[in-house]
Amino acid sequence: MKIALFGGSFDPVHREHVRLAHTAIDALGLDKLIVMPSFRAPHKAFGAHADGRDRLEMCRIAFGDRCEVSDEELRRGGTSYTYLTCRALLARYPADARYLLVGADMLEDFFTWRCPEEILRCATLVACGRETAVPPALAEKFRARFSYDVPLLPFVGEAISSTALRVALAFPEEGKGDLTPLDPAVLAYIRARGLYAYPQAAALALEKPERRAHSYRVAKLACARAKSLGIPEEKALVAAMLHDCAKSVPQGSPLLAGFTPPDDVPAPVLHQYTGAYLAEHAFGVSDGEILDAIRYHASGREDMTPLGKLLYLADLLEEARDFAGVEGLRKLFFEDLDACLRAAFAHQLAYLERSGGPVYGRTAAAYEWAKAHLKC
Repeated sequence: MKIALFGGSFDPVHREHVRLAHTAIDALGLDKLIVMPSFRAPHKAFGAHADGRDRLEMCRIAFGDRCEVSDEELRRGGTSYTYLTCRALLARYPADARYLLVGADMLEDFFTWRCPEEILRCATLVACGRETAVPPALAEKFRARFSYDVPLLPFVGEAISSTALRVALAFPEEGKGDLTPLDPAVLAYIRARGLYAYPQAAALALEKPERRAHSYRVAKLACARAKSLGIPEEKALVAAMLHDCAKSVPQGSPLLAGFTPPDDVPAPVLHQYTGAYLAEHAFGVSDGEILDAIRYHASGREDMTPLGKLLYLADLLEEARDFAGVEGLRKLFFEDLDACLRAAFAHQLAYLERSGGPVYGRTAAAYEWAKAHLKC
């Protein structure tokens, strides 16, 4: 028999996962493809976002009868190391052809996996992606390290981000148009179980529709960069979701009873302080990093936290922003966050000076701090 293993977080499972599996079944002539949700993936520092049993059930719904969905790694618990699963696959099917399917985008990470040589001893590694060939430099790296040429199964599909899907699911109205990659039955299961939902989304009711759409775009950009910075996705999402929650709340509102504004704050900046107050007192946020990021998202400050930098820049650079130099800043955002922050402060101060707007002392101080302390 020909048997393949397809593992991952599937958090949530989407149509490109299913297409990849079906491509492999047809191209390799598989007799069995085993889909195996991980308990905790070693490269996902903050864990999965949906419970293992829910991810298992979503996989059963999405993959249907063409694949066998296994709970082996969920039952094993702990970190889901692929070499252990491949070792078990070899023990169970010693006389059969065994394959391990991975997305082509995961090949670069394979060198950092635990016991990669044992994985290759137990199963044939096969990559599946939109490319026509493994990049030459990467192919040569595999040959040099493992004396192995990775087969590539091209398939026609879209680049779908599970992170982007989780953000869309967290914004009940604004994100619903971006959920087409989910099987309708999987989406119904998610809604019924309340998965990927945040209680802080109640704050969106305080915002006008265009402001809610802005917050959604900020969350998408912040979460797309958070993992590479070691920032928990949940923190980035909640900070983005709440950063403008007080934008339309008048100072006399009962929600702001007890709030005392700082001195000499320009009106366009005040909402960052009222927003942090509401996040804490009305929406139950106790995480100091999140509150700090909201409190200075419009002005910046000296010695900003990584989350504070991320929110400040995501607010400035979300996809609907349109100003001279924005594309260069967006590129820098994904290359060097500190260099992007310095450039963004310089841009903001120049804009305020040109427009005659008030320059908040904290922003000027933040730029001086960035020039002195951020090595770019």
